[in-house]
Amino acid sequence: MHLALPPVRRVLTAIDDQGRSFIAEDGPSPARLTSEARPGYCNANLWRTVGAPAAVLAPDDITQHRGVLPPAGGTVLRVIDFPPQPSDPEEQRRQHAAVFAGMFQDARHDSANPRHPGMHVTDTIDYAIVLQGDIVAILDQGETLLRAGDILVQRGTHHAWANRSQAMARVAFILIDGQRA
Repeated sequence: MHLALPPVRRVLTAIDDQGRSFIAEDGPSPARLTSEARPGYCNANLWRTVGAPAAVLAPDDITQHRGVLPPAGGTVLRVIDFPPQPSDPEEQRRQHAAVFAGMFQDARHDSANPRHPGMHVTDTIDYAIVLQGDIVAILDQGETLLRAGDILVQRGTHHAWANRSQAMARVAFILIDGQRA
């Protein structure tokens, strides 16, 4: 069993009645999602915007967010902790199916894809920022190992994520609503 990473710290700023900035909140995300079927996996939704331009003083409604996709015309910021993948391919398939069925039903998930059971696609531009550990970005053709500090720009492509190391990996994702031309 791999040790879970500490919760992501979310610090929110605000403006008081006199127009002065202050720290309004400091602590873990109120919107953390886990899956019993995939021990160690944690999705911490941190913030979302609705529409563009985004209202800078919009209330915090991240606990109402469902699925992988951002709101229409908006964004969602999340941090996902990826445990090492199981060596058994059937267990790997079962874990990915459970996560997509339970958390990300709005993604076009291709569980039968021979490349990886987590293959999926969304109509979004995603900035994936590796915060800790190693993670492999898998595409239809090829893959690349990303390490802490690396950033991948995912542009509506069919993809999956694999942690082939023996340690936890943490990746921040900013998803921006997009459209296919």
